[in-house]
Amino acid sequence: MNVYEKLKQLDITLPPLSTPAAAYVPFVQSGNLVFLSGHIARKDGKPWVGQLGRGTATEEGKAAARAVAVDLMGTLQAACGGDLKRVKRIVKVMSLVNSAPDYTEHHLVTNGASELLGEVFGDAGKHARSAFGVAQLPFGVCVEIELIAELG
Repeated sequence: MNVYEKLKQLDITLPPLSTPAAAYVPFVQSGNLVFLSGHIARKDGKPWVGQLGRGTATEEGKAAARAVAVDLMGTLQAACGGDLKRVKRIVKVMSLVNSAPDYTEHHLVTNGASELLGEVFGDAGKHARSAFGVAQLPFGVCVEIELIAELG
């Protein structure tokens, strides 16, 4: 099953390339690697605000990370000239989790993105990863994720 068949099976519609909120570009390609800028969690088109360990549960954070992965795939599709079949490998994911000082489940939150990328891209979606807890993120969102992919 190709990536588009998998997205259809999961009932996922990729969003169009979004406009950056500050002084950066959505992605940069260098050789066969494409670097996607951080994408913030959104729910119903608005920033998904919350702090893990302080009013936001791990499962909600995981859902937010999954939503970020959908947005990242939309940007990745634009970076691939409209064809996600060009993705040879998801190389690395870096996740920033807005969390209370004693929160320790950043890795479980980030699984929301990692699991979806694996489901959509199969073995090519298995990636290296970092998950960090941070004191705050833009707009007070609960999760921000960036991604590096290799194109064929």
